[in-house]
Amino acid sequence: MRLFALRGATSVEANDAESILAATDQLIRAVIEQNVLETDQMVSCIFTTTDDLNAEFPAVAARRLGLDRVPLLCSREISVPGSLPRVIRLLLHYYAPEGHVPNHVYLGEAKSLRTDLESAQ
Repeated sequence: MRLFALRGATSVEANDAESILAATDQLIRAVIEQNVLETDQMVSCIFTTTDDLNAEFPAVAARRLGLDRVPLLCSREISVPGSLPRVIRLLLHYYAPEGHVPNHVYLGEAKSLRTDLESAQ
């Protein structure tokens, strides 16, 4: 087994708890599915949000999905003028067999953040 890290991001329609939780849930589910992960493989997960998202912690969605034994941290993304608004990002650390290739997941408007990955999604 080897330690891996993968990135993911999604966009949120509105700054309300329901939208933040739904978008985060969708992102986590896609990360788990595309990387064939079990929660016991997960070491930690860091979530960031843009300044315009503050109605709920993305980690709440992760807890609701059963990531209750995974250390989670929510933080603020650097506010860069002209950057994509209403974005939730994650950085997930996990163990997988040697030779595994992380599948980074970008959903919604956040796909524009990593157009180099579009062919892989």
